Amino acid sequence: MKACKGDWVLIHNIVLKASERAPQVPADTKEVPLECWVKGFLQSDGEIGEEVEVKTMTGRTEKGKLIEVNPTHKHNYGKFVPELLKIGMDLKEVLYGGEAHE
Repeated sequence: MKACKGDWVLIHNIVLKASERAPQVPADTKEVPLECWVKGFLQSDGEIGEEVEVKTMTGRTEKGKLIEVNPTHKHNYGKFVPELLKIGMDLKEVLYGGEAHE
């Protein structure tokens, strides 16, 4: 996929290889590289997988492998927990005296 200069993109780079990690970090952390994902405005045309440069919202310039064009948020708050719904309703009853105070 082609990305054009000025597109909002996500890049990725390796900050430290596993072998370069500090000796005091936990063993499982030492086994993996320190990675960085940055969103910014593409400074020249590029293709997914190519090394590109972006300018972040704060004005920093960063280089990395182009991962995604117009990245979206993919986080959520997990699966529905029925117990939390019940707790919320019970709390509303305790604090506000039920439906009469809505």
